[in-house]
Amino acid sequence: MKRDFNVVYTTIEDGWVMAQVSELPGAVTQGRGMAEAREMIQEAVELLLQSYRNR
Repeated sequence: MKRDFNVVYTTIEDGWVMAQVSELPGAVTQGRGMAEAREMIQEAVELLLQSYRNR
């Protein structure tokens, strides 16, 4: 099952980008740029959803 989430990207200091998914508390990460932030939030969401399924 594929599901889409809304990701909010915020530029923080020194060019870092924070990514968070408001629908999933705890899905917050950052990257050195937009591309890395996208990769990191995808991984964070996958791991968080997996942990929910394993409960």
